[in-house]
Amino acid sequence: MGVFTRLRDIISSNINAMLDAAEDPEKLIRLMVQEMEDTLIEVKASCAGAIAARKKAERASASAQAAVAEWQDRAGLAVDRGREDLAREALREKKKYEEKAAVFAEEVAACNDLVAQYKQDIAAVEAKIQTARDKHRLLAQRHARARNHKQAQTTLRKADSLEALARFDRLENRIERMEAEADLVDPSSNAPLVEQFEALKGDDELDRELAALKQQRQGG
Repeated sequence: MGVFTRLRDIISSNINAMLDAAEDPEKLIRLMVQEMEDTLIEVKASCAGAIAARKKAERASASAQAAVAEWQDRAGLAVDRGREDLAREALREKKKYEEKAAVFAEEVAACNDLVAQYKQDIAAVEAKIQTARDKHRLLAQRHARARNHKQAQTTLRKADSLEALARFDRLENRIERMEAEADLVDPSSNAPLVEQFEALKGDDELDRELAALKQQRQGG
């Protein structure tokens, strides 16, 4: 099973469970990111294991190649000394190490393929994680707006209800009664009487001004 097949199965399972439980979208995205991050850690660990195996196979291959060269030299020395029997044994050992070197070379190649695949998976998962994080920020904003809009609409519906309107009417009537009561005890309610006295004062001033004018004209 490929890493993305497994990742898709895990995320799909968790998403379906959360949707059934009516979880909020932000929590859903966070869970998806967490699942992908956990998978990324697992893939990186597998990649590190493949790299370690490759290094071990490379060391074993180098050792086998060195043994091949060493037994080749021994076979040549035996031939030089006229010991064909030893030369034959040396060539037999050389063949064994050649076979081992070939096996280790295949293992190195296989590890190289694994490491390359793991690196591709790591890059792809990291890209998916970044995309999910970007979507999480956008979704969080949209979720907040939707939640606030829903709350505002709920408040408006409550304010427009008959019960709310009745409360407003009662409050308005109460305020009107308080205003009427305030007018009854307001000293300014005696305004007509005060205005009469002020009018009298005005008449006195006119009389004085008229008398002064008469005196001035008579004196002239």
